[in-house]
Amino acid sequence: MERTSIALFEGKRIRREYDEETETWWFSVVDVIAALIDQPDFQAARNYWKVLKNRLGKEGSEVVTKCNQLKMVAEDGKMRFTDVADPETLLRLIQSVPSPKAEPIKLWLAKVGYERMQEMADPARSLDRARETWQKHGRSEKWIQQRMMGQETRNKLTDYWKDHDIKDGQEFAILTNIIHSEWAGISVQDHKKIKGLKTQNLRDHMSEAELIFTALAEMSTRQIAEAEKAQGMIENKVASKKGGGIAKKAKLELEARTGKKIITKDNYLSAKTPRKQLRP
Repeated sequence: MERTSIALFEGKRIRREYDEETETWWFSVVDVIAALIDQPDFQAARNYWKVLKNRLGKEGSEVVTKCNQLKMVAEDGKMRFTDVADPETLLRLIQSVPSPKAEPIKLWLAKVGYERMQEMADPARSLDRARETWQKHGRSEKWIQQRMMGQETRNKLTDYWKDHDIKDGQEFAILTNIIHSEWAGISVQDHKKIKGLKTQNLRDHMSEAELIFTALAEMSTRQIAEAEKAQGMIENKVASKKGGGIAKKAKLELEARTGKKIITKDNYLSAKTPRKQLRP
């Protein structure tokens, strides 16, 4: 975890932490529950969540299984484990709590950086906003086209993963890093460091060539996984390494013929950081 902060909803403190590896905000579930039921007593909100979690678990809801635990600063100032959830899981959780605060808190989550929750119902909004932002920041139409085509390739791969026993979040990040490390020769985080990035989306700062090789690696991975009927992490790790390897061979051959490295430190930090970025 690289960043911690306190967000405020109608004066109520909601703890959250940012995972730089997966580029995900995690919110304290108890804090969100307290805001939903307008409960100032932490223990009462905690008990409410305990009962709700038990009920949802018996119902077989994915909400409970998708919650994680992180150490956050408690009321006594000590670091204690607490249940946390990403925005999409929170959206489902909020729907399980009868509260007049449900809609306001959904809007609040969007305002603090989760337009993604709105775009779940209308994915075209994400693409339209991203294209407009990139145009304003001087990206060429060729770059924008490649970025969006790469996103479509990425979506097809993650759709395969979801259908073959791979969990969104950490497992996606692990497989993504295997693919990236194989074709690029460096991890996602090292690639970001080379470009001087912190919380920014790496793909939004890639060159056209980097985008193309990323897409080739992910397309190859998906097609290999489909051909081998890869299921679960072990088999998909193998497919990811093979897919990345195909892009690696093409990268090395191009570098040998042109004398230019594909991985570059160039970025778009000189432009105003986009308010909305597509997720990897």
